[in-house]
Amino acid sequence: MDRFQEMQVFMRIAECGRFSKASEDLQIPRATVSTLVKRLENRLGVRLLERTTRQVRLTQEGQDYYQRCARILTELEEADNAFCTDSPKGLLRVNVQGTLARRFVMPALGAFLADYPDLTLYIGEDDRLVDLVREGIDCVLRAGVLRESSLIAKPLAQLRQVTAASPDYLARKGIPETVAALAGHHVVAYYSQATGNDSSLDFWIDDSYRVVTLASVISVTGADMYVGAALTGLGLIQIPHYGIEKHLREGRLVEVLGAFPPPPMPVSALYPQNRQLSPRVRVFVDWLAKQFQSF
Repeated sequence: MDRFQEMQVFMRIAECGRFSKASEDLQIPRATVSTLVKRLENRLGVRLLERTTRQVRLTQEGQDYYQRCARILTELEEADNAFCTDSPKGLLRVNVQGTLARRFVMPALGAFLADYPDLTLYIGEDDRLVDLVREGIDCVLRAGVLRESSLIAKPLAQLRQVTAASPDYLARKGIPETVAALAGHHVVAYYSQATGNDSSLDFWIDDSYRVVTLASVISVTGADMYVGAALTGLGLIQIPHYGIEKHLREGRLVEVLGAFPPPPMPVSALYPQNRQLSPRVRVFVDWLAKQFQSF
């Protein structure tokens, strides 16, 4: 079993590029990580990692050994999972988009952990692109159209979206009754690592979607600021209905162009394809799917 631990430590260092990060992720002392790698290299008689003061890189032998280790450890986990009926245990690292987490994840999280008392959960909140393998994240929850990637995506929901603005903005710019009437309007632009600066709105017109790009006076990088800019009267936004339901009900935002709805926003759970789906990830993804069942 020591050899398997050596493989696990070596693979985690290769993926995250740091001994300290591997130590943190695997929850073993930094000195033990160094000892295991040194023992592995001595046993094999080759150098697997090139160490500098800033980073750790794989040698050619290290790259070859990494591929072999990945196959071996995947087969080992598959064999264990085939006969294991115990409750999932260990550390589960996930990363979630903030508004989705607050609406769909956090309110029911206590019940999930009660069902799986041997799990320890680490949750990060982000809108940015996450390198799951390098950062040691087991899965992420994201909203929006996905880019092509090596990740496996499990669709969870299609959230209804609306176009909206503040009463103050509409008093100044006018209430558009048609998409053509948007000339002269402003939009709150949203910046993301995936799409760059997006100042467009999408509408369903005559059995097809039409993209309208408008001028903007502000760009934001988070969902809360996106809604906040609209509340301040800085432009039109398109957002899932649940995210501004209260503001619509209280009249702080007003839905417009309801006859030309935006496309629904897909929600997905993503995890690496080159790893066997662990019981920890499987139960969490299945639980997420249940939280979105009514959407």
